Amino acid sequence: MGILNLTPDSFYDGGKLTSEKNIISQAEKMLSEGASFLDLGGYSSRPGANFVSETEELQRVLPVVELLLKEFPEAIFSIDTFRSNIAKQCIEAGATIINDISAGSLDDKMFETIAKLQVPYIMMHMRGTPETMMQHTNYKELTKEMLFYFSKKITKARSLGIHDIIADPGFGFSKTIEQNFELLNELELFSILEIPLLVGVSRKSMIHKTLDISAKEALNGTTALHAVAIQKDASILRVHDVKEAMETINLLQNLKSH
Repeated sequence: MGILNLTPDSFYDGGKLTSEKNIISQAEKMLSEGASFLDLGGYSSRPGANFVSETEELQRVLPVVELLLKEFPEAIFSIDTFRSNIAKQCIEAGATIINDISAGSLDDKMFETIAKLQVPYIMMHMRGTPETMMQHTNYKELTKEMLFYFSKKITKARSLGIHDIIADPGFGFSKTIEQNFELLNELELFSILEIPLLVGVSRKSMIHKTLDISAKEALNGTTALHAVAIQKDASILRVHDVKEAMETINLLQNLKSH
């Protein structure tokens, strides 16, 4: 999953995709490098991110969905939003997947909207909101609490008729750097959920703060953790750098086949 951030304040690539030409060029690059789908987001979810109104988020995302579907009619687009109205309008415009950082917690109409739309739904683990999430890092047993969280969310979603569900543990969301590594170390335990697992560690602070480098310098560290995630049964990698991620996947698939 290639990341297309349509925000001015994302932690790594905020403000880069400001023109139609840049957006098309980046989408084309990611698709040509092997991305299965592209994830479009108009609301930065980095820790302490600024609030964005629903109108502004829609203005950032919807025209880009329409633009990219004209350019790449065969491509699959995921919409990174926790708002049901934005999910609805983008799916109606031709997007295919909804990626919700709050798993329905920030919009009580999200689950019923997904059930009506009948599209794949990525539900992530987070506490609080992007503005407040780093105040909610107190866990007794992190992985156990997260599995309970997902079990409840999956049961509710299935009861409403949502069947295509993907779980995202939410690296960096209401978790300290130490907790992120604990989570990665126990990632294979999430196979108990019996749904695909999406991992998003690309250039995050668990890499660059641990190595005392910048996010721009964190590609090598990202690749190392991608390899670990794949070996621990991740089904999807959400990445800024598609070519390098595809090389990692290719090498590990060859390793597994022997």
